[in-house]
Amino acid sequence: MKTEIRQIIQKEKIIAIMRGVETKNCVETARALYQGGIVLLEIPFSQGSGALEQTKESLKAVSRELGGKVILGAGTVTTAEQLEIAWSEGAKYFISPVFDRNLIALANKMDMVSIPGAMTPTEALAASRAGADFVKIFPAEVMGIHYFKSILAPLGNISLLAVGGVDENNMLEYLRNGAVGVGIGKNLVNPQWIQEERYARIRERASELVNKRKLWEGDGIRE
Repeated sequence: MKTEIRQIIQKEKIIAIMRGVETKNCVETARALYQGGIVLLEIPFSQGSGALEQTKESLKAVSRELGGKVILGAGTVTTAEQLEIAWSEGAKYFISPVFDRNLIALANKMDMVSIPGAMTPTEALAASRAGADFVKIFPAEVMGIHYFKSILAPLGNISLLAVGGVDENNMLEYLRNGAVGVGIGKNLVNPQWIQEERYARIRERASELVNKRKLWEGDGIRE
């Protein structure tokens, strides 16, 4: 299973981050993303009272309605309890803002793809050596696009994803500079569009991003 999910992430490249989406809106949001061509969805764990149950219900709802179409992941995972909930509700991968070797080890036992967060070469290498499938450079906007090119010179064997500040204007620049994929949040899953039930706008933005990726790959523009 892990091998298949890794291959899908490397192929599809775009992970939609559904941060702050209420459970009642999750299915329609996920459906709009899927209709726009994005199959990798991340539902992050929220904070505060009732957060675990809310995220669990969101994961369950999307998995039930679109489980055979999308590849569901859990984000902002920082505890074993969150990881176990994600796994029980159909998540195939987890994404974290931090590097925790215990979470990676647990994910490997569950046959889940692990994507811990890192900022420095030391953290990225440590995460990779601990068994991470990918390493999320976060927040990418702080480090800058060309950071990927610099960090991959000595660490070219590590698969890096860019998350934080990625949008339709700079996505291809991250890919050109070595990122194997990107995570895109509010620039795709726009809170106002959801509040106004403008799901068609989300579908259009998803389609725009996917078409940009396909055009780039089709033209063979690799730098």
